[in-house]
Amino acid sequence: QEQVVESGGGLVPPGGSLRLSCVVSGLSLDYYAIGWFRQAPGKEREGVSCISNIDGMRYADSVQGRFTISRDKAESTVYLQMNSLQPEDTAVYYCAAALYCSGNYYYADPHPMVIDEFDHWGPGTQVTVSS
Repeated sequence: QEQVVESGGGLVPPGGSLRLSCVVSGLSLDYYAIGWFRQAPGKEREGVSCISNIDGMRYADSVQGRFTISRDKAESTVYLQMNSLQPEDTAVYYCAAALYCSGNYYYADPHPMVIDEFDHWGPGTQVTVSS
């Protein structure tokens, strides 16, 4: 069965860190891109980071330099290390899969993650940054 499950969320103070995990089942990390997304209350879901063999690692401008994506193929798990967390990072974080980090199509130049082209969404994990 093809599915992804996120974990690792929690409550941290501003400046704190968390590591999120996305366990992938039924999909090979050699062939699929895994993206991290987040949705804050009252806001649209947005792409945060993505990793794939073809695209490498990509980050949204808002998290560049603070978040690091990585993967363990043996464990079929993708991680999102989040440092220097700020209240605006508060959201439900999701992972999902697609052929490429841009979605169904590959672009040589950086291209936004097309959220509607990602599939196999997990239930999400809540990240709250508050003092």
